Amino acid sequence: MQKQTPTRAGAGVLRPALVVFAILTVVTGLAYPYATTGISQLVFPHEANGSMIERNGQVVGSTLIGQQFSAPKYFWGRLSATAPMPYNASASGGSNLGPRNQALADAAKARVDALRAADPGNTKPIPVDLVSASGSGLDPDISVAAADYQIERVARARDMSTLEVAKRVEAHTRRPFFGLLGEPVVNVLALNLDLDGMKATR
Repeated sequence: MQKQTPTRAGAGVLRPALVVFAILTVVTGLAYPYATTGISQLVFPHEANGSMIERNGQVVGSTLIGQQFSAPKYFWGRLSATAPMPYNASASGGSNLGPRNQALADAAKARVDALRAADPGNTKPIPVDLVSASGSGLDPDISVAAADYQIERVARARDMSTLEVAKRVEAHTRRPFFGLLGEPVVNVLALNLDLDGMKATR
């Protein structure tokens, strides 16, 4: 029996390896991404395109990324530690400040002072998510408690009844999946846009 030379043996191993590599490249690099993209565009087109919110034909944001609100007539979201500006999607991340870091305490105190100044008569405890940043810095949602804390201020600033504002909060509250996974949250941007489109009622 004639023995194979090392070169011929190597070629025999290399050829099937290259074929497998080419097949996997086509399947995982082309076929699978195009298939999943096509299916998502057909089944979940809104989510697949970034869950964008349009108003008067223009994109004003996404339900997945928070925005900064500071006027009394708006619900305020969580703090954002992204740089150089809040809610910067290209620099997603937390502050990484430890619980004993004075900068963290100063940021929380500043937010507490701003909330108290915007609504001096509100003596309720301030929910923690209104004075702390999220891990991503992009959190678009707040807890129901954080929304409830702000209802009176927003209603007063908009000359609306607290009941009507509370109904809008309820309408934009997302419940846990199957009632088990997660907690109820309120999307701040969607709620504020909804309120901007409403007429004042008493």
